[in-house]
Amino acid sequence: MSALLAAYDAQLRGERELRGAQDVRWIGPVVVGVFPGGSGFAGYRDLGGADEPRIRSLVQDVRAHFEALPHVRDAEWKTRGHDVAPGLAAALRDAGFEPDEEESVMLGDAAALSADVPLPDGVRLREIRSESDIRAMASLQGAVFDDPDWRIRAQRIVTRLAAGEDVVLWIAEADGRVIGTGRLEPVAGTEFAGIWGGATLPEWRGRGVYRALTAKRAQAALARGHRYLHSDSTEFSRPILERSGMRKATTTIPYVWSREG
Repeated sequence: MSALLAAYDAQLRGERELRGAQDVRWIGPVVVGVFPGGSGFAGYRDLGGADEPRIRSLVQDVRAHFEALPHVRDAEWKTRGHDVAPGLAAALRDAGFEPDEEESVMLGDAAALSADVPLPDGVRLREIRSESDIRAMASLQGAVFDDPDWRIRAQRIVTRLAAGEDVVLWIAEADGRVIGTGRLEPVAGTEFAGIWGGATLPEWRGRGVYRALTAKRAQAALARGHRYLHSDSTEFSRPILERSGMRKATTTIPYVWSREG
């Protein structure tokens, strides 16, 4: 797992996290940018051995950067549990970045998750691309994750597909409505593809829907030449991914600054 985590750091962090962002620039070892819709993001591979005063200064500079851009509504600084970053959490809180829930960074071989999973009677999986389907997918995710910005996220996906980006979207349907969702994000130039947006209605959980959507995404990753999968998982999805062969490599906590906050 240590080798796979090192590959994750080298291939997926830093500027890779700003794919699709605008106004991308570096503030010391931290890369910052703004996504369509006005959400900022700060990422890094490592902080270059910075001590606590230097980290505190970097955090203040990043906040000042986003605060000076009037179209930025909020900004996320994504931390990982294995980073060497003395005083980072306290510096972020002092600068107005509020911690969200801790999630598990899951890594593993796509082949381990690619086996087809039996579906409950009346459930079908469908790959989607139309704007109406994407909005239906995002609406369910908004309800499951209590996300008021689901419309913004849906439009971002629509825009990315229109621009020719390789984003693979799947939904599970029953009785004419969406009951589960999943998204694959192949990362060009790396061995990885990300599995995101896994949401299932509560009454359909524990019946194989999430695992079946994951299998479809794993198959799509392998077809595109991506050997590994990665995901930031809640405690709902982590056990499912572990049963399929993925492993918890580290943790992540997003710290979010909001202009209104």
